[in-house]
Amino acid sequence: MATSDVTSSFDTMWADLEPVGRVASGGYRRFAWTREDHTLREWFTGECARRGLDLVEDRMGNQWAWWWEGPGSVDDAVAVGNSGIAIGSHLDSVPDGGAYDGPLGVVSALATVDQLRAAGVRPTRPLAVVNFVDEEGARFGVACAGSRVITGAMSAGRALGLTDVDGVSMAQALTAAGRDPEALGRDEEALARVGAFVELHVEQGRGLVDLGVPVAVASDIWPHGRWRFDFPGEANHAGTTRLEDRRDAMLGYADLVLGARKEAQLRGCVATVGKVAVIPGGVNAIPSQVTGWLDSRGPDEQQVRATVDELRTRAADFGATVTEESWTPTTRFDQGLSDRLRTVLASETELSVPVLGTGAGHDAGILASAGVPSAMLFVRNPTGVSHSPEEFAERDDCHAGVFALSACVTDLVTS
Repeated sequence: MATSDVTSSFDTMWADLEPVGRVASGGYRRFAWTREDHTLREWFTGECARRGLDLVEDRMGNQWAWWWEGPGSVDDAVAVGNSGIAIGSHLDSVPDGGAYDGPLGVVSALATVDQLRAAGVRPTRPLAVVNFVDEEGARFGVACAGSRVITGAMSAGRALGLTDVDGVSMAQALTAAGRDPEALGRDEEALARVGAFVELHVEQGRGLVDLGVPVAVASDIWPHGRWRFDFPGEANHAGTTRLEDRRDAMLGYADLVLGARKEAQLRGCVATVGKVAVIPGGVNAIPSQVTGWLDSRGPDEQQVRATVDELRTRAADFGATVTEESWTPTTRFDQGLSDRLRTVLASETELSVPVLGTGAGHDAGILASAGVPSAMLFVRNPTGVSHSPEEFAERDDCHAGVFALSACVTDLVTS
């Protein structure tokens, strides 16, 4: 397979994925354990079958497609200290999200297999392409659920009890999708196969645009978390209830939205209230309960925590209860692996390879926290926009990402 064939392979896969879950906004709604998710998983299965990869699922339903031509099985290789290299990302999206966040990494990983074969590379270590399930947490509220459960960062019991906006639990969603909820849990066997993980991802900012280069290596992921704020009130008529007689749950929520901006700005962090649920939800009814979800992150863990603590104190004045739904401390990628990728890329491209931190969470970060040597590559996003239909990467930069990932993987699986 020539270079032109590899880029054609990328373009064909990209075109196949483009319509799945697309909505009127031009963005995507690809949520875990839905019809769209099923279509994406079937697409991944088909692409792996076409390449003769051995597809297995772990105890959370993450899909791992292995390429190994050595003696025995992948587990036999692992047993003698020859653990595998994994590449890939996820296929789900945030509500009305962009096309590139996640799928770029999966398509690039499959194209990397094509590139290695085109170059006649025969891996001396097993190589896997992985599709992580429910990375965005768009349906059940906890990001990176797929990697959190298999690493034990989130218990199966907690995962199964999470509910979506319609009150459907993850356990119910899994059952409806024909899966066994009892199978969920930490998966030591799946993790043991992975000696290192490299995730390619579209950049979710403008670092590479400003630097004028197509690819970077990641240094770390900022500490970040999600919190649920439940504000109590009393339902009543919007027209007949005097202002002084009202217990309007929306007032506390409004204070949270404004306070998040103020407190984060004071501490060099970011904070976002991007989701709200109002009960009873009528235009002419005073809310009896308002629930808002806060996302906060920043380069300094103490400042992120201080921001949330201040908002918690403010919310208490409105009688709110606050629940921490997820928290991930600063995650630093494996220094040796990251340096190795930079060296390979500098040699292959003869360009300076920048190192960038990120405020976005990723499955690579969860694996890194669990002790799996992990690294990330970023591909330039000219808009600097993510989690939006405006998210973008030029096709030439996508192809550059494939060849960058291929160079790195070639080095990792042949040495």
